[in-house]
Amino acid sequence: MLEFTEKQKQLIRLMKSGQLKRLNILEGSVRSGKTWISLIIWAAWVASRPKEYMYMMCAKSLQTLKRNCLLPLQELIGENNFTFSLSTKEGVLFGRKIMLEGANDNRSESKIRGITLGGAYCDELTLFPKDFFTMLLSRLSTAGAKLIATTNPDVPTHWLLREYLENGELADDLMRMFFGIDDNTTLDPAYVESLKKEYTGVYFDRFILGLWVVAAGAIYRVFSDNTAAYYADAAKLPHFDYINVGLDFGGNGSAHALVASALTHDFRQLYVLKSERIPAKDVTPVALYTKVKDFCAEVQTRYGRITNLYADSAEQTLIAGLRVAMKPTGIIVKNALKRKINDRIRATTMMMAGDKFRYISSECESLTNALKGAVWDMDEPNTEIRLDDGTSDIDTLDAFEYSFERYIHRIIKEFEYT
Repeated sequence: MLEFTEKQKQLIRLMKSGQLKRLNILEGSVRSGKTWISLIIWAAWVASRPKEYMYMMCAKSLQTLKRNCLLPLQELIGENNFTFSLSTKEGVLFGRKIMLEGANDNRSESKIRGITLGGAYCDELTLFPKDFFTMLLSRLSTAGAKLIATTNPDVPTHWLLREYLENGELADDLMRMFFGIDDNTTLDPAYVESLKKEYTGVYFDRFILGLWVVAAGAIYRVFSDNTAAYYADAAKLPHFDYINVGLDFGGNGSAHALVASALTHDFRQLYVLKSERIPAKDVTPVALYTKVKDFCAEVQTRYGRITNLYADSAEQTLIAGLRVAMKPTGIIVKNALKRKINDRIRATTMMMAGDKFRYISSECESLTNALKGAVWDMDEPNTEIRLDDGTSDIDTLDAFEYSFERYIHRIIKEFEYT
């Protein structure tokens, strides 16, 4: 039997009494129960609607939609009631045709032009391009059509907040409901407290408190305020199953940066073993390859075999030469994944706050300084942009992030917006 929180029951009562509006947006913190109840409300509402109408479910990407919504919905109501195919971008929910779509950029709105919808579901609405959402609303043209959406907060100037949630002219058409993490009484209190500790700064304000706030000041303040808490004793390190090196290529005005990090087999801890900056001016490619080989040799002598070296994919000529130079060492050189910078920042702050980050302080001076010096760009107060004007060591931060970014989802199982 399904167990509902009081906040979820409140939403169910609104639906049963016919008080849902044309636009219904559930906002708030992570793990607050808003996505789960939104799927139940969506399924129940669609089941009451005409079968001849077409409906839509969408998210930032189809894979995100599958993970956050389609699979959970199928588990909730059973495969007999809901089936879907990402390849055809279609599903069937209680006999109603469901179109599936990703809203990953401004061109996405062209995917839904010309269709007529009886209803739509949106996962993580703040991640959508405004043009897609505007077009989607224009497609909800059948009698009684509704939108049900979930979101975490973003900057206070975000188009969703300014033009919809705070737009008094839409009061008759919009229902806005807040879900806080403490509203989800089905969660273990110990888990809630642990989750709260994993977020710091702007991410705590948004994803735990559910506030629409700007990012300001030092990015890694939890680290800067107590660097000693993250020291690792080089004489007492665990066995590492994965040791990787990140390499960021610098220009004449900056530096090449190397960072070696290691993961335990259970992915519960990330250790940073060594970092180094190499002034880029007047350093030939051959000289750089020699320094990279020396760096890797020292890491392998002290800590174990390096699995991969991840290099900035923007410099394919340098990477090609590096692959040749590193071949005798057995170290495989790959392109860095280069996830979005803010995803990498969020992962780092969560590791620091969640006691998943350690470093050899005597070997990581450049990384220590880079983390302490990283700040948000205050000339862009309404967007999260890491300041990159030469006053902070972005090269080392990039190299550090390249070294572990492929493992983010395994290190932090709660990483996706939910």
